[in-house]
Amino acid sequence: MYTDVIDLREFYGSSMGHVAQRMIRKQVRSLWPDLHGQVVLGLGFATPYLTPFREEAERAFALMPARQGVTRWPAGGAGLVALSEETDLPLPDMSVDRVLLVHGLEATEHLGDLMREIWRVLAGNGRLLVVAPNRRGIWARFDRTPFGHGRPYSESQLSRMLRDNAFVPEQTARALFIPPMRSRFVLKSAPAWENVGTRFFERFSGVVMMEASKQIYQVSAARRAVRRGRPVLVPIGGMAHHGAARTRSDPQD
Repeated sequence: MYTDVIDLREFYGSSMGHVAQRMIRKQVRSLWPDLHGQVVLGLGFATPYLTPFREEAERAFALMPARQGVTRWPAGGAGLVALSEETDLPLPDMSVDRVLLVHGLEATEHLGDLMREIWRVLAGNGRLLVVAPNRRGIWARFDRTPFGHGRPYSESQLSRMLRDNAFVPEQTARALFIPPMRSRFVLKSAPAWENVGTRFFERFSGVVMMEASKQIYQVSAARRAVRRGRPVLVPIGGMAHHGAARTRSDPQD
């Protein structure tokens, strides 16, 4: 079940939320160091992490699930966020280069449909970056933050989920080794917690982050089990961003 957008906004407006944002954003940037010329889509509640890409990417925008609600972003200027059904994204096939999924995977009740929609809108050479609560981390055990709601994932579970939904895991990162406490002393020491955790306690991070590429299938004629004349959709990796899957029919006997 999705966390209400008001609760998400209040969390990221708090001191703890600011720290979490900085720690996670640092790892997002390490995985995606250069997005010049890319079209970037944020899903779930990804807007706190999209700001660095606004000036760099060709276009950065967000879609928020209807069950969560939507809030304006950015604060000034034209809005770059819209409300959407997670199972029916209002985008053409292969139209985005990068998808950042935050506060979405652990909350969805339609995992397969959501992942199929991401696969559909992602370009052939695109990348998906998932940020999910770590099942072994302390943040998943306290519901005072959004990371304590929904289904957390271990690294192996996240990798398996991606593979089961036609994605290939490529890179992994972790963040939020700091305890989810409001203490000023603890929050100020966040960089030290991150350094120590990355070196010695990697498995106990608050979130696990995994980048994945889109798995492309090429169906060989010898192995097709379709009736004569039935269209076969073959996603081709080298297509332009706004191209659709190529449709062809089986050759006549």
